[in-house]
Amino acid sequence: MTISTNPAGDGPVSVDEQRPLRFADRTGPHGGVPHGRERAPIQVGLLGCGTVGGGVLRLLAEHAGAIGDRCGARIVVRKVLVREVDKARVPECDRAWLTTDPSEIVDDPAIEVVVEVMGGEAFAGGLVERALRNGKGVVTANKALLAARGPDLLALAHEHRADLAFEGAVGGGIPIVRTLREAFASDRVESLSAIINGTCNYVLTRMREAGIGLDQAIREAQEKGYAEADPTLDTGGFDAAHKLVVLAMLAFGARVDRDAVPVEGIEGLDEVDHRFAERFGYTIKHLAIGRDRGDSIELRVHPALVPSKSVLANVSGVLNAVLLEGKALGPCLVYGRGAGDLPTAVSVVADVIDVARSIVAGVAGLQTRSIALAPRPLRPIADIETRYYLRFTVADQPGVMAKLAGALGDAGVSIEQIVQEGRPAEAFGPAEVVMITHRAREGAVRSALDVVAKESFLLRPVRLVRIEAA
Repeated sequence: MTISTNPAGDGPVSVDEQRPLRFADRTGPHGGVPHGRERAPIQVGLLGCGTVGGGVLRLLAEHAGAIGDRCGARIVVRKVLVREVDKARVPECDRAWLTTDPSEIVDDPAIEVVVEVMGGEAFAGGLVERALRNGKGVVTANKALLAARGPDLLALAHEHRADLAFEGAVGGGIPIVRTLREAFASDRVESLSAIINGTCNYVLTRMREAGIGLDQAIREAQEKGYAEADPTLDTGGFDAAHKLVVLAMLAFGARVDRDAVPVEGIEGLDEVDHRFAERFGYTIKHLAIGRDRGDSIELRVHPALVPSKSVLANVSGVLNAVLLEGKALGPCLVYGRGAGDLPTAVSVVADVIDVARSIVAGVAGLQTRSIALAPRPLRPIADIETRYYLRFTVADQPGVMAKLAGALGDAGVSIEQIVQEGRPAEAFGPAEVVMITHRAREGAVRSALDVVAKESFLLRPVRLVRIEAA
């Protein structure tokens, strides 16, 4: 049956029947709508009603009719778990829904879909597990939980024929999970390079554009609500690492220990690094990188120099982007707003629709069963090969350059470019020496830097930033 637009604006029309298609017309073997009767509503329980939870309630209310048509049944909220029932909520939150007892959601047989947007690992994880054991579909935006327990929760969902959907856990509103699960189902992802932490991206953007230091850029991010009072989870790279582990499950079918992923934040970067990067034709970005190496995979999170004309170099502010490389498809960029109440809520509600559709069609758990995971070894960071930006703060005295080049040469690391900036007015004062290497094994570079670290002319720790072609 082909579909065309209804000229009267009354929704889609069946060409061979020339009448509007309502969700009451659709059928399913379990919980469908036989004989033209409307299927009973899908009842939803919400765990948490903070920023994202409020956005979810807003979208469910504003688009109730369209969502019902897309699901084949109305979506109604039955209960919302909160810590304080007297706290002010978004207007779309009916106070009669509020409860402080999680069992009223995860153990209520009338609730078919549980939406977890409360965050945290232990408590939230326990509730998600209980909901899955009770055969409920679960939608979550909790990247930390998925990074820690994702494979086990997926196995539990598979066992109980329930869906576990998590589009909102990575990239806020950008549909990266769907892209990997569906668009790449017939292809193999060879690599991914991602900007998936808006705080880091905003801070680096401000440092580069305004020429300000790291601390000032972080304060600006906090004032605008882009960074927490304690921004360490973001600026330390841990948030991006959690998201990378989730992406690796879908991109590489990998079950990995999140604590084994090498992680570096942006704390060691200075405004001078942005200036040097620009001089060499690069922009500094905080990247989450994955590579399928066949017998192993590379997963790493760190700042990187990327060519200033590349697509990732031009992803600024709090925007997110994931650049995928498919074996057959080639490059594919998914780009958009990566955080905030409504962008993340859009992904969460889209998952609710998918899970509800599966329930209505009698194929609950089908999406989750398509995710197959297996342990895959991580390539040690010492074994990766790339090019490197090395900045040495040294005493400006004779012989320093020769010793730096000698240490790298002895380790088998070849130098492509060298720039030195000194202070002529200060005899033997500090100087900045920046070297760009040819492609080298990281273990060899680190070995050379260990030798340099023992030299008395080195005034500060060496700053190493990897160079990526993305």
